[in-house]
Amino acid sequence: MITLAVDGYELDIVPEIGGGVARLDWCGDALLRPAFGPSALDLASFPLVPFSNRIANGQFRHGMRDVALSPNFPSVDATHPLHGYGWINAWQTLESGLDHVVIEHRHAGGEWPWPYLARQTFNLSAQGVRMALSVTNTGDEAMPAGLGFHPYFPRDGCTVYRGLHRGEWRAAPDCLPVVLNDAGAAVDWWRGLPVATRNVDTVYDGRSGPLEILYPDRGLEITVSASENLPCTVVYVPADATFFCAEPVSHTSNAITRTDAVYPMTTLAPGEGMEVAMTISARRI
Repeated sequence: MITLAVDGYELDIVPEIGGGVARLDWCGDALLRPAFGPSALDLASFPLVPFSNRIANGQFRHGMRDVALSPNFPSVDATHPLHGYGWINAWQTLESGLDHVVIEHRHAGGEWPWPYLARQTFNLSAQGVRMALSVTNTGDEAMPAGLGFHPYFPRDGCTVYRGLHRGEWRAAPDCLPVVLNDAGAAVDWWRGLPVATRNVDTVYDGRSGPLEILYPDRGLEITVSASENLPCTVVYVPADATFFCAEPVSHTSNAITRTDAVYPMTTLAPGEGMEVAMTISARRI
């Protein structure tokens, strides 16, 4: 575990468990759900690379290549591979300082046939915790790619989540998007009500502005400022839980198998890369 502490922010990083975050606190308050077990799913946050969420049945065609992926975490989803491969592999530490850490994960090929290099940089300052994630195609064929972050936020009955998005996908029971509900403009789909008033596991398109999480009983507000190339947010609000997820991502879930995805995956030429970032900050209210 690598620990950074700057201006009230304290961050624990566990490179060997999916390059994930075990803890993020600010002035003694938990901004993310603290890790509670040895799995990446027990962490406070983990990276999504080289795709976000699920690929239907693991089957798709890219260029002239037909690809078939096995479920990569069958205890959670025995049908669809999910969240990419960064979160189920160990990362190596390249650099560590008083206020920053750089880690990387290399994929040599296999069922996901394109080799790639993924890198994360964590920076702490008085303005918050910035997490940058990049992927570079290290192979000799064009590669589909998508990136994102999977943070878990604490939640109680009063917690309010506000994220303005134009579209909400109605999802099937297996969490694959089915029909897009287009509001015509970016709106708060919760209409200011506590996050627990809606139980969802789906993706929202066309984000406008930051994501905001308010804890009236704690006198705390969290702001998640995501880069413009993270226009979608996967939101997971399970019933009767003490957490929820609001995940800034670069593309619509299962975009690689759909022709109607407003936000498709990116195609990276050999040697080409992409980078995304989010900053988590807090203030008293």
